[in-house]
Amino acid sequence: MIARVWHGTTKPEDADKYEGMLKPELLPGLSKVPGFKESFLFRREFPQETEFVTIILWESMDALRAYAGAEYQRSIVPEDRRALLVRHEEFAQHYEVVARAA
Repeated sequence: MIARVWHGTTKPEDADKYEGMLKPELLPGLSKVPGFKESFLFRREFPQETEFVTIILWESMDALRAYAGAEYQRSIVPEDRRALLVRHEEFAQHYEVVARAA
């Protein structure tokens, strides 16, 4: 299993709007993509910014590449969301999941 990890930040006043844009697509939307396993959205408040972290679990690197394309390492941030971000990672990190406990 592969974990795709990405970080981005917004201004505090844009955080709720940004979160609202992510939830419909990130959680339920990806569930229909072949190879998708599970996703997480984390939010952390700071005085001057709000940080978001997404972790998306994929069945395999092949499944991730089938979804994200040849440049699978590049982050996928639609323009309407990009406008709300103060900064974000241009590339996601990918990790092999070697252990998991529930």
